[in-house]
Amino acid sequence: MTPRPLSVTIIGAVFVATGTIGLIYHLSEFQTLHPFPYGLLGISSVRLLAIVAGAYMLLGRDWARWLALAWMGFHVVVGALHDLFQFAMHALFFVVLAYFLLRPNVTHYFRKERGAAAGRS
Repeated sequence: MTPRPLSVTIIGAVFVATGTIGLIYHLSEFQTLHPFPYGLLGISSVRLLAIVAGAYMLLGRDWARWLALAWMGFHVVVGALHDLFQFAMHALFFVVLAYFLLRPNVTHYFRKERGAAAGRS
């Protein structure tokens, strides 16, 4: 059994915490007004994706690290629509995240899931 790399533990926990805090923050803005705040629904969905990515990374699911990278890539694009500083910060976070999630030891950790599944069939 391959032990979970420390970087995966930290990144997974940060994604769960960030998603949870963001979800609580944005849901506190929810009011049953007319018209329905569909934008809030979209933002909450993005926060839920962060929680899912973090939780399943901690469980060793390979697809979850790709979801985390896609999630951060989405934020790079959104940051570019706002201003140069947000774009630069999100791009920096994306590069750091990619570095830690695509390292050989991390790839080996996530690939163990596929090998175990193949052995059961």
